[in-house]
Amino acid sequence: METAERVTFGDSGLDRAAELRVDEAGLAALSARPGARLILLRGGEPLVEGPEEAPRLARVPLSEMAAQGLAFVFLGREDGEGTWAAALPEDSVPPEEGRRWADLRHVMAGLSRRDAELAATAKAVLAWHRSHGFCAACGQPSRMGQGGWRRDCPACGTQHFPRTDPVVIMLITRGNDVLVGRSPGWPEGMYSLLAGFMEPGETVEGAVRREVWEEAGVRVGRVGYLASQPWPFPASLMLGCRGEALTGDITVDPHELEAALWVPRERMMRVFAGEDPEIRAPRDGAIAGFLLREWLADRLD
Repeated sequence: METAERVTFGDSGLDRAAELRVDEAGLAALSARPGARLILLRGGEPLVEGPEEAPRLARVPLSEMAAQGLAFVFLGREDGEGTWAAALPEDSVPPEEGRRWADLRHVMAGLSRRDAELAATAKAVLAWHRSHGFCAACGQPSRMGQGGWRRDCPACGTQHFPRTDPVVIMLITRGNDVLVGRSPGWPEGMYSLLAGFMEPGETVEGAVRREVWEEAGVRVGRVGYLASQPWPFPASLMLGCRGEALTGDITVDPHELEAALWVPRERMMRVFAGEDPEIRAPRDGAIAGFLLREWLADRLD
């Protein structure tokens, strides 16, 4: 897909400067520059500014927060200056008037490509640090290393790295129809493409076929890759695929789905126009909506 990287959280060309993660002196020099900036999160919510319809990721001078004992994660360089991220306590208030904490799901579609990539990276890596404070090998406390991209165990020497969990999400078609489903507890009328975590020893194609069969009882033949999306809730990589259904009868697994149905292209167009009384379009910014729009516009090839 020529348009694949237009998906929310897609690559913005950020210079992640991975070579500096192992260069403590280089990182220290970069952090001491007046242009060093910090992105702040509280409970996974980034600090933003600007109007509700066009929010911007707030950046504060690193020097203003250096004395607070925060653990900084190096995100990369913007225009030659370093950008870091840090998590503040849950009761923290925005450091400046006019700025606010925002649910990333609510603002992700309105952020610029660069802000979205930075926010997703910061949220995922900081969440990993919060849940991996102890060594999985010996149980002793670990500490941050490599600019926040590694945790080291001083007791046994084991090194731990941030993880990303691959998830397949599938645009399954049968003629003019597309398969959608809804999970229990979702808002009324919300449907999306089927999705599921990949398992060890499984190919992407195998995961697509297995998940659709397990959740909806539909057999899938040919499978192809379309696009990907980092999904920091908390740390997934959505692998957008298309698949051709070999069967049409639906048998829903009630442990996975509340309902599933085939939706004709014409009806899906009304869904995205907000004219369908029973089905709502996927959340803005989610790869499901992106893939469905590309399908409706015949831009999948």
